Amino acid sequence: MSSVLTRSGYADPATSLNFKTGSWRTLRPVHKHATAPCHGACPAGEDQQAWLAKIQENDVRAAWETLVNINPMPAITGRVCPHPCETACNRGQLDQPIAIHNLERWLGDEAIANDWPYPNVPAIDSTRPKVAVIGAGPGGLSAAYHLTRRGYRVTILEALTEAGGLLKSAIPMTRLPRDVLDAEISRVLEVGIDLQLRQRLGRDFQIDELGDEYAAVFLGIGCQKSREWSVGGAVPADLHEGLHLLKGWVDHLSMPEAERVVVHGGGNTAVDLCRIMKRKGAAEVTLITASGLPGPDTEPDDVLNVVPRELDEALEEGVVIIPHATIQRLIMRGSRVVGVEMVSLKKLPGKSGRKERIAFEGTERVVATDMVVPCIGEVVDPEGVADLLHGGSYLRARDPFGHLEDHPNVFVGGDARGDRGTVSAAIGDGRLAAAAIDSYLSDTPLPDLTPRPPIPYAGLNLHYYEKKARVPVPKVPPERRTDDLEIEGAVAGAAAIAEAHRCFSCGNCLACDNCWTLCPDNAVIKTAQLASDGSHYLFDYDFCKGCGICATECPCGYIEMIAEP
Repeated sequence: MSSVLTRSGYADPATSLNFKTGSWRTLRPVHKHATAPCHGACPAGEDQQAWLAKIQENDVRAAWETLVNINPMPAITGRVCPHPCETACNRGQLDQPIAIHNLERWLGDEAIANDWPYPNVPAIDSTRPKVAVIGAGPGGLSAAYHLTRRGYRVTILEALTEAGGLLKSAIPMTRLPRDVLDAEISRVLEVGIDLQLRQRLGRDFQIDELGDEYAAVFLGIGCQKSREWSVGGAVPADLHEGLHLLKGWVDHLSMPEAERVVVHGGGNTAVDLCRIMKRKGAAEVTLITASGLPGPDTEPDDVLNVVPRELDEALEEGVVIIPHATIQRLIMRGSRVVGVEMVSLKKLPGKSGRKERIAFEGTERVVATDMVVPCIGEVVDPEGVADLLHGGSYLRARDPFGHLEDHPNVFVGGDARGDRGTVSAAIGDGRLAAAAIDSYLSDTPLPDLTPRPPIPYAGLNLHYYEKKARVPVPKVPPERRTDDLEIEGAVAGAAAIAEAHRCFSCGNCLACDNCWTLCPDNAVIKTAQLASDGSHYLFDYDFCKGCGICATECPCGYIEMIAEP
């Protein structure tokens, strides 16, 4: 006998399913992935939120495996990268950014200590095409690693006697201990990469000779030639160029003696040299840079291009930094410099509309010095690549994948491109070039690099996050710092996991159950397995009335209300 529904009958089991209240809706909730600011700012292409989530689940190895799908050398980048991800981190607007570089370093160190094998590395197939990588710096190592994981046979041709490039020849041990560097490089090479040392481009082989054996070529040759430097045509007789000076110190810990040193530049090499000269006994070390110091009065694109913690440590050690200034005259006694005249700079719109640094008359002042060290950058050595430079200083790629014009099987990445300058950027270049080489050799489309829209701080529901200080990081005090003792200590174990839990999970599902718990119509279904959009929730639009509570109460901005189609 059929029953007649009355008010008292609506509570019978399943009777509510007869009334699909979703027909009242004008707006519907959807899951919308947004780019976390850390991910969008990473030059290597890491998705920090993804591997931080694995740490939150106490699965440290899975976190490392997620990370090395993009960046094979986290123990290195966790130490030397300036980490723009931390500058971009939304958490910094609530209290302090996540200590991303410390956690990245921890994952890399854990993999070395436990000898975790890289995931998804296929066995070498002798029938697959061969690819030549020129240069065993971070860009070349990254390209070789990602090509090997795609099944290609890879040979690295390196001019020096060991792999590493500037990682080994120009980064002080205080920032990057050699045992960590050697271990990370060895592990990358062990995935099946053939390394041939003492093979210099232009001397031992030419690019066009490689075509007989290799189907494609990646150029990770870096910048090995210093820019010419003078002040009004004047050059000290005992000029010491910054990068070569640093290389000499890294090789055999030798440094010219001077009481008063002026370093002219604005990158990590300049700051490293200032600190080394100070430790070697120079009474006064002054860095004169056209860039500005971090702060509210400095535009983001005008900040000194230095790892922030390295800048702080330099100031702790007594280095004097004069921002927004340049050297306009050398004061010479014979052929030796005894002082420099500097002048203040300010960025103002030029005739082209772009901002230019303008010297201000009346701001001149003199700094006495025994030595001036220019650190104004390097350019590509033309040996072996003169035809590709077209008279320029760098190898210009036509897209992010490193394609060179008129050379469909030759790709470039790293410092040689001229628009990079960090280890992480070189690693990112190597990964993208590997994808492009695979596309070229397999005749498949290039990956889509169109970014998802980023989620701003205002897009989060901060009622669900409590303020919590960033994990403290141990450091060697200035008076105990030496030439080979790593200054920054480790964050590991429970402290690292607790720090990962500070992540907002910006724009990605946190699996907090808010939408499922708070929906007044039970229109959110919780799934045991991940849904196709990567969450654990589905919307039952038959019963969702579009009230928007789920979107409002989502802590990480993952739910958006859109117009009913």
